Amino acid sequence: MAKNGAKGKGRTGTVKGRTQVLSSRNKRWTKVDAASGRFTDQMKKKGRAFKGVKMK
Repeated sequence: MAKNGAKGKGRTGTVKGRTQVLSSRNKRWTKVDAASGRFTDQMKKKGRAFKGVKMK
């Protein structure tokens, strides 16, 4: 599991078991669960990606 590191050092590791895709319909990044293929979360701001999640 990814964790936030010490102040100023940033994130440690990557989020496992999830990827993110850019929706062409609303231009927002959406997290996808790798095991089930279900959408789990969507970014509130357009064009901004989730940190530490692999892009597809």
